[in-house]
Amino acid sequence: MDYTHDALSEQIRGFNRRLAEKLWDLGCDLFFNEQLSHHVSFRLGGSVPLFIIPSSMDGFLDTLRLLKEYEVPFRIIGKGTNIIPTDDEKDFAVISTERIDSIEIHDELINVSAGMSFKTLCLIALEHSLSGLERAFGLPGSVGGVVYMNAGCYGWEMAQNVVSLKVFDGKNVITINPSEAQFSYRDSIFKHEKSLIIISAVLKLAKGDKESIREIMIDTMRKRYEKQPLEYPSAGSVFKRPRPDFYVGTAIESLGLKGYQIGGAQVSEKHAGFIINRGNAKASDVLKLIDFIKGKVKEYYGVELETEVEIW
Repeated sequence: MDYTHDALSEQIRGFNRRLAEKLWDLGCDLFFNEQLSHHVSFRLGGSVPLFIIPSSMDGFLDTLRLLKEYEVPFRIIGKGTNIIPTDDEKDFAVISTERIDSIEIHDELINVSAGMSFKTLCLIALEHSLSGLERAFGLPGSVGGVVYMNAGCYGWEMAQNVVSLKVFDGKNVITINPSEAQFSYRDSIFKHEKSLIIISAVLKLAKGDKESIREIMIDTMRKRYEKQPLEYPSAGSVFKRPRPDFYVGTAIESLGLKGYQIGGAQVSEKHAGFIINRGNAKASDVLKLIDFIKGKVKEYYGVELETEVEIW
């Protein structure tokens, strides 16, 4: 297609032609009318008019500044493991951090960019005999995503290892400490202050025995495969635990909802806290099933469930 003519404006459906040219100048790859189902672990969702993949940290920051300058709404995506994009066509751009994945190690400190796979980070820590992340091995998503939601499992959560964070505040890159990040159970300031974009994190680990770390990692993955429906597309655990003594999966199972299905979305028969895509699910199927589960849990237990996954 000849992008020197009006075809470009039609292709990006309202996004400024000059903006696209500037993004190309930054080395970004651009995809127009891109299906989000290609980029989220649930394998569902509608399209976005512009999907941007910056090739470097500088390119990423300049992309953020450009979109703000052109007043283009946008969202950030890492590995797309905790997102349910609705079926409709979106009116915002999406920026991927998949190539923003540098890492530096200084003794027991790791400085890692937001786009790095968390699983890769765990493997690098293992190679350097650094302990502290092994109980979370296999946790899907990027480092930025794990920080964003303060993800956790098996008694561990990301906030335990964070020393500092670099964030983009819309104008500049600033450094904040964990208290400023306002970490709490599956939550952080970034879920509420969308203008703050996670750039990188400094994590504190501890020297350990490599074989012991490896054994814990293998045991953690074994538990995941035994208890979680990893063979199906999903967004992981759907609901937050409303209180320490209330186990959502157990409650859903007690209501006889394992295997319950709406369209292509199904409550996992392996772990009732997961909703899976049986192969042809729409986001609307998943959202209807979420609302159905919420209603049943509220009716029988008097408990209001809140989703852990983010709905776009």
